[in-house]
Amino acid sequence: MKKKNVIITGGLGFIGSNLVEFFLKKKFKVLVIDRMTIGSNIKNLDKNKNLIIKKFDICNYSLMSECIKKFNPKAIYNLAAETHVDRSIKNPKSFVKSNILGVVNILEVLRKKKLEHNFRFIQISTDEVFGDIRRGKKSLEDDAYNPSSPYSSSKAASDLILKSYIRTYNLPIIITNCVNNFGPKQNPEKLIPKTIINILENKNIPVYGTGKNEREWIYVKDHCKILYEILYYGKTGQTYNIGSGFVYNNLFIVKKIFSILKNKFKAKTKSKIIFVKDRPGHDFRYSLNSKKIFKTLRKLPKQNFEKSLIQTVKWYKEKSSYIK
Repeated sequence: MKKKNVIITGGLGFIGSNLVEFFLKKKFKVLVIDRMTIGSNIKNLDKNKNLIIKKFDICNYSLMSECIKKFNPKAIYNLAAETHVDRSIKNPKSFVKSNILGVVNILEVLRKKKLEHNFRFIQISTDEVFGDIRRGKKSLEDDAYNPSSPYSSSKAASDLILKSYIRTYNLPIIITNCVNNFGPKQNPEKLIPKTIINILENKNIPVYGTGKNEREWIYVKDHCKILYEILYYGKTGQTYNIGSGFVYNNLFIVKKIFSILKNKFKAKTKSKIIFVKDRPGHDFRYSLNSKKIFKTLRKLPKQNFEKSLIQTVKWYKEKSSYIK
């Protein structure tokens, strides 16, 4: 593959900025498109001669078209999305705009453009589109969608639209449904960074319900390695689940972070776990069957949940300026 240009939308967000850094290390030229909302942080990326940052909304057709035409990327990774379930419950309209209309806007640009050979549009979606999964079960790529929140339903809708563009217009699209990410640069509103920060600041840790809701977790840098490999070995028109096999409930995660800070970093805290009223429509369990992606890719990251969580805790402990 000679041309090494990629566009990463939402590249100032959590997963996006980690993916940008990964591609820069691989000597790619990266164009980031980000409208700088609550999930974005300009401090997430350092200056780099191979990095260009454009601030605008992916719903802007003319700017999107101009960037794609001038930059002529090998691939577009779409990570521009509103992601926090709690905020989607309070303000669903913004999720519809970003997660559905934004995707359609990019697709319309691509539909009317003569695409380069081997170009790929890679959509980063979520395991939440499948809804609640019974213990002992894992969602497959072709399972029916059953989203519960405005967030997950907006992602499910965009997935279905993407599939229609694959079939109707033969666009070179790959969809990935990933489990919960954790790691450096995640917005402090999320469970793992919020827990770390609250413990360091002697604040109590709010946990929904009984804390028994289960999620599958992947370290963001391992996710980025897989997304990079998909560019080379993934097949257009396909959907891939991206999981880790590490399924833990929220209470376990919080207690694990307490233990790491106490035993690894000798931190002392007055923080306590407090159980709060559960949010509406809270799914109990997500888990993915990721055999398809593991068979497809040649290089898979060696994942270690505890080691990655320790690295994450260490990052937040050392980056007090980022938190502020």
